[in-house]
Amino acid sequence: MGERKFIPWLIVIRQDTSVEAGDILSRVSQTHDVIMTLDKTISSLEVQLAAARAAKGDSNEGSPMVTKPGIENLKERPKLFFVMGIITAFSSRKRRDSIRETWMPQGEELKRLEKEKGIIMRFVIGHSATPGGILDRGIEAEEEQYKDFLRLNHIEGYHELSSKTQIYFSTAVAKWDADFYIKVDDDVHVNLGMVGSTLARHRSKPRVYIGCMKSGPVLAQKGVKYHEPEYWKFGEEGNKYFRHATGQIYAVSKDLATYISVNRHILHRYANEDVSLGSWFIGLDVEHIDERSLCCGTLLDCEWKAQAGNPCGASFDWSCSGICKSVERMQEVHQRCGEGDDAIWHTSF
Repeated sequence: MGERKFIPWLIVIRQDTSVEAGDILSRVSQTHDVIMTLDKTISSLEVQLAAARAAKGDSNEGSPMVTKPGIENLKERPKLFFVMGIITAFSSRKRRDSIRETWMPQGEELKRLEKEKGIIMRFVIGHSATPGGILDRGIEAEEEQYKDFLRLNHIEGYHELSSKTQIYFSTAVAKWDADFYIKVDDDVHVNLGMVGSTLARHRSKPRVYIGCMKSGPVLAQKGVKYHEPEYWKFGEEGNKYFRHATGQIYAVSKDLATYISVNRHILHRYANEDVSLGSWFIGLDVEHIDERSLCCGTLLDCEWKAQAGNPCGASFDWSCSGICKSVERMQEVHQRCGEGDDAIWHTSF
């Protein structure tokens, strides 16, 4: 066999090739990162533009919530974590008081919550059919005392809940720049720290819809609770609805709240508010997050979890679509299922 010859230039070429390949991979990775950052920036700008247009549209329609042009209002708004709208009615003063006395901070604590945690909490209500009447004056007096209302350009009525929800998201996204917007009923118990921790896990995602997902039956029979007048749209009798969050409490990210605001005039409203909201996201690239900590039962379910050191985000009774006799029982539920009144201040998001 012949003697093998050492060829130094071959090693140099291979080393150079290896270095060059590594450099190319590094540049590809950097380019990918730049593209991803640019894509997020474009998406953010699109959302801001849509929000500005919505704010301007609301201003033109005479909404009492927006008094400045959209772009100017948008620039001045501080960045917030979440907005929680507690849907209420004229007849629900005792329910509101039961919440004020338990899980909703009051006065300076409410302002501190906004400043330190970026959390806005408001009772959400529209106007009566007779503007300036006794019902509206009652809410105005209550607002003067507590400063915890968000008034909507909307006429109140049980059969207008889908419309009210739509206007709530449109008004909130125009007024506050938050990562999430929450809707909750006024007969539900909430642990703010747990809700915040839950939302924080999904903060980096662009389009999320968070709640206790369900798919109940479409009720065609007239006269029953939750009757669906448009039952025929859902196929054969006995079919179920598409998956959607139960209406007691749910959250949507800013992109989705903006989408509702921009398209509010053409989004169809079904008889049931939670069904309406779920239908608005069909066909969109939305991540549905089934978060069972937002639908614990009372009392044993939420109490056991609280004792185990894992309090629920929200608690209510399915049989009553809220806490049964919530005015009388909210204090008990808070004592036995609450995370502790100071938990929100010690929770980091």
